[in-house]
Amino acid sequence: MQDPTDWTTPFERGNGNQTSTWPEAIAFHQRLASSFAHWLRFEEIGHTDGGRPLHAGVFSADGVFDPQAVKAAGRAVFFNNNGIHPGEPEGIDACMALVRDLCLNAEQRAALGGTVLVYIPVYNVDGALDRSHRSRANQNGPEAFGFRGNARHLDLNRDFAKADSLNARCFARLFTHWDPDVMVDTHTSNGADYQPVVTLIATQPDKLGGRTGEHLRQQMLPALQAQMAASGFAMCPYVNPVAERPEDGIADFLDTPRFSTGYAALHHCIGFMPETHMLKPFAARHHGTRALLDAALAHTTAHGPAIRAARAADRAAVAAGAAVPLDWALDTTQNRPIPFAGYQARRVPSGIGPHQRLQYDRSAPWQRSIAYFDRYRPTASVTPPCAYLLPQAWHDVALRLQAHGAPMQRASRAAQLRAQVYRVERFEKRALPFEGRHLHTGLQLACEDTLAEVAAGDWLLPLGGPHDRLVVELLEPLGADSFFRWAFFDSVLDRKEGFSDYVFEDRAAELLVSEPGLMARFRAWQASAAPGAGGGSSEADGQAALAWVHTHAQAHAEPACGRVPVWRLLELPDDLLQPRR
Repeated sequence: MQDPTDWTTPFERGNGNQTSTWPEAIAFHQRLASSFAHWLRFEEIGHTDGGRPLHAGVFSADGVFDPQAVKAAGRAVFFNNNGIHPGEPEGIDACMALVRDLCLNAEQRAALGGTVLVYIPVYNVDGALDRSHRSRANQNGPEAFGFRGNARHLDLNRDFAKADSLNARCFARLFTHWDPDVMVDTHTSNGADYQPVVTLIATQPDKLGGRTGEHLRQQMLPALQAQMAASGFAMCPYVNPVAERPEDGIADFLDTPRFSTGYAALHHCIGFMPETHMLKPFAARHHGTRALLDAALAHTTAHGPAIRAARAADRAAVAAGAAVPLDWALDTTQNRPIPFAGYQARRVPSGIGPHQRLQYDRSAPWQRSIAYFDRYRPTASVTPPCAYLLPQAWHDVALRLQAHGAPMQRASRAAQLRAQVYRVERFEKRALPFEGRHLHTGLQLACEDTLAEVAAGDWLLPLGGPHDRLVVELLEPLGADSFFRWAFFDSVLDRKEGFSDYVFEDRAAELLVSEPGLMARFRAWQASAAPGAGGGSSEADGQAALAWVHTHAQAHAEPACGRVPVWRLLELPDDLLQPRR
């Protein structure tokens, strides 16, 4: 039986190459919360897809655990997520040591000030229980670790926006409840070989935008770099090569809302994903992760008022109607030099076939400046409407929006409202499924002015508040990780009625004559169509011609086909909103 005064972690008691199991981690935090209840609360916040409990902790040096009271006092909230990929477990152990030290060390509690630490010790519980030493083919330790996928074989760091997993919905509710100012989600890298133990993905500053993005780029990132160097873990940006080798230049990682840091940006929260290098010893990765957590937490405490003021200003700007960028592209026209420590890379003959392979020579280290492409430009933007309408039929989308904290209210009665709606003119899908869905990778839309038919009980999402950016980026189809792109509305993309050619032939001929302009459009289409697709005399051409008439004749229109079932409302009477409960 463990000595109740022994607060060493399994990592600290081990040989430097061991990480805590899920039961060990949860028992450790429960024991801390029981012994230091004045400062620490630790409880279940829901269940995973595999039916296991998901836990979260809150550390407050003065015992205030009410998020509204914390926010009202102007105090900062720091969020730490661990074990989203349980094969990358150093954050699990680093978090245990961090919370333990805050409980035991009065000086560290005093340094925390009014900042509140909210943490998830192991996010992917199901993957953590799928424990082996085999799944991470390129990783140097620990001796045993968990698996990347959860019980539904989902990568949870691709699920934040679409929230298909119960984990993501629990996370969203906790995140919205505490509304953190800074988040750190711990990881281990894959990819190139280089000297630093720790690399860092930050919320892309241009995409984060506004005063918060300025603080991140101009103050927080330089401060973290300096503190990490002082701690013995000189850090560089995540190594995302623009070509094959780091010396050819690296680019900022575009963290769309499917990722934790991109999801944080929807809340105007600064997010970090430290990526410790997979080939470094596990002990070094553990200590590097802890150093990054300490540095980010210290900066949040020191600059909490400035970060909170920046977030408030950025939220106010969006609420006042500022354009919201929806998608981004790397600006390849500008870069800046950064110092980098790498290893010589070359192509050598492969040992498994007649081809060349990439090899890094650790006996040939180098240090020099490389190009860093850290600017992104928006490729699509939108001016927010006054509200959105989501018909109640789309309950799976409503469920996710509720988890994300979107301000949703039911329509109290039927109404017609001035609105805009999108029609899909062109779309492409990924040929293979990605995280359980066939993503839309190409999309062209037409925006139409219309009257929205509101039914009593439909969902209304008024804008003008702190969640505007989240609502806009998820409901606007061109959003990088919108619900449309994630195929939540695919049933509107195909027609529901068909025809029998021998019956419809006569009807088609009548329609071409009776509907104004239809014949001219039909002839123009025939002239441009290829043989076999309407431009010839084969049976296939005849079928294509009938299909064209059936699709384009007003008499057989299906208004819902191709129409994105989310309306941009241009007006919203107050009496249409049911009182919130």
